[in-house]
Formats: sequence, structure tokens, C-alpha cells
Amino acid sequence: MLLAIAVLPLAAPAFWESNARKLALSALLGLPVLILYARHHPPALLHAGEEYLSFIILLGSLFVVSGGILVTGDLPATPRVNTAFLAIGAVLASLVGTTGASVVLIRPLLSTNQERRHVVHTIVFFIFIVSNTGGCLTPLGDPPLFLGYLRGVPFTWTLRLWPHWLFVNTLLLLVYYLWDRRALAREPVESILRDRAEVRPVRVSGMWNVALLMLVVASVALLPAPYREIVMMAIAATSLVTTPKAIHEANRFTFHPIAEVAALFAGIFLTMIPALDILRAHGASLGVSTPRQFFWATGALSSFLDNAPTYLTFLTIAQSLDLPAEVVGVTHEVLIAISAGAVFMGANTYIGNGPNFMVRAIAEERGVSMPSFGGYMLYSAAVLIPCFLLVTLVFFG
Repeated sequence: MLLAIAVLPLAAPAFWESNARKLALSALLGLPVLILYARHHPPALLHAGEEYLSFIILLGSLFVVSGGILVTGDLPATPRVNTAFLAIGAVLASLVGTTGASVVLIRPLLSTNQERRHVVHTIVFFIFIVSNTGGCLTPLGDPPLFLGYLRGVPFTWTLRLWPHWLFVNTLLLLVYYLWDRRALAREPVESILRDRAEVRPVRVSGMWNVALLMLVVASVALLPAPYREIVMMAIAATSLVTTPKAIHEANRFTFHPIAEVAALFAGIFLTMIPALDILRAHGASLGVSTPRQFFWATGALSSFLDNAPTYLTFLTIAQSLDLPAEVVGVTHEVLIAISAGAVFMGANTYIGNGPNFMVRAIAEERGVSMPSFGGYMLYSAAVLIPCFLLVTLVFFG
């Protein structure tokens, strides 16, 4: 299932465009597991189904509500302004999720930089920070952390990642600021003059949806299932009904992205049931035992496969090692390493985390010539890998 997600968008992009085909693939690959567990262990199917519904309802409610927030404007595209955009996104990603923050901020960032010629690096760093490394402070920030929350990780536990969040995002923002200063110096004079002349103040429409986002956060933190899911669905419905059509049209809001996630994760949640059972039985024999190993093993797999099931895979391996049961059967340090690896290294490729491809598509729609799959990895190899090596030395040495 994960191999199909990694390969088919590149090998058969026309086939992969259809959400119906994605759902058919999920059904085809999930059917053997469904039959096997329906005959031998039905409670496992019920548990996976409950987690899947909670997962999709959370992502769907964040997606719908954030789609009702429209940020417009055209600020001067200076390194300070662009860096401020990314810094705000790093905070927002943990509050409304990497998908929500990416949806809200990518279009005003593109509008701000539309007069400049050198824009690609800005979008790449946006993917690094807003779509990935910013989202590790709450279970709302990134899908793997919400799955951890559903598996028993306390809601506030992820705040333990604040030193890692601060270190990585500060370092990336510093690198970006220096990079953008150099890029600005190479801009033609006419581009700079046009950027200074075409300035429009930032305006936010759909402010009531910000309050609705806070209600989603409160429901996840305070309510048990199924009341949590009922409230989130009610909030999403309220947003859809009360948001003017003009805001959705300006945001080019459709249900296609969240339908894609729902179709693919139906297959992922089914097919990972036996995989997780096998890992519980034999995970200790894989040789991954230290926080440093968990950070890089989780991160390496998260780079090329979806980081949510990767998180569960290595959490299951860690639980099989009979470590001190400080949190969900593992040590705090090991869970920090797994969480950081999944969230941070999802930025290494376009396919590591869902918002990566979405941001690329929006940028290309606005005329930005984004790098290829391999070209993007040159950026991540040059910027992210040295950053993660420093994370290893500082936190997992």
C-alpha cells in the first residue's frame, strides 16, 4: 500500500489523479486483511475503524474550517517579511495542523512574492517549515502525533518537543533569511521597484472560522470519543454553512484533497493491522533500540512513505522492547525521537507528508516553476540533513 502511494504519483500520474481509483486501490489491497481479521479477530477491525474515523474527522474539520479563512494582501517581498511569514506558519502549524496552516498562508505568500523572479527557494522553505517542522507541539499539528494521541499519548505530552521545535525552526529560518537576502540582491531593479509599488495591506476574511478552529482544539483536548468527533463534525458543518461562497472560491476550496486522504488512509489503516501485529511480536529483533536509531529510522522511512503509519510502526517496535513504561509503554526520550523523526523528516521529499504536494501544486498553478522530485531532494539534502545531524548531536547524542 505504501509502495503504491510512493510510486504511482510519479509513474502513473494520470491514473493517480482520480480519487475513485485511489479508493479502489485501497479496497483491493485492504480486502485480504478485512477477510482475514473478520474471520479470526474482529475486535482488531473495530479498533482500526474507530481510529480511522477519529483521524479523518479531525483532518476533515481542520481542512474545512481553515478553508473558510481567506488571507489576502501584497506586502513588500523583503527577507524580513518572508521570514516573518514562515515564522508565523511555524506557530500556526501546531495550532491548526500543517495542512490548515499551509492552506491559509501559501496564497498570501505567493501574492507577496509575485513581483520577484527568485521565488522557488521561498516555497521550498515554506514546505520545510510550515508544512512539516512547525507542526510538532500538539497532536493537531501533524497526523502521526494525532495517531499517537489516539493510542494513549497525553494531549499535552507533545509540548516536550518544544526545544526540538525551537532549535530546528530557528535554524531553518536563519538559513532562509540569509538565502533570501542573497536572492534579493540578484533581483532585477525593475522587479524590486514593481514590488515596492504594488503593495496592498493584509486583510483576513472569515474571522469567525478562527474561533471555530479554537473550538476544534478545545474539543480534541477536553472531550472523549465519540463526543469529540460529533462536536468536530458540527463545527465543520457550521463553517460550511456560514462561510460565504466568495471566500471558498477565492481559496479555490474543494473537497478533493481531503477525499484523497480519506481514500488512501482507508487502505493504510486496514493493511497496517497485520504489519503492526507482526512488529509487536518480532520488533525487538530489528536492532533499533536507542533514541538516535529511532530518530533516523523513523525519519528515513517517513521521507519516502507517509509519516503517519511510519510513526505507528516504530512506536510498535519500541513497545516490543520492554523499555521503562514512562508513556504508552516506552521511555519519554524514545517517543520524542520517534515523534521528531516522523514530523521533521516528512519534509525530506514531496511524498513525506500530505501538504508537500499540495503546496507544490498551488505554487505551480500560480506560475512558479517548482523543482522536480529529485531537484527538491537536492534542497533537502543541502539544508535539512545537516540540520537533522545537528539535532542528533544536540538532543540524541
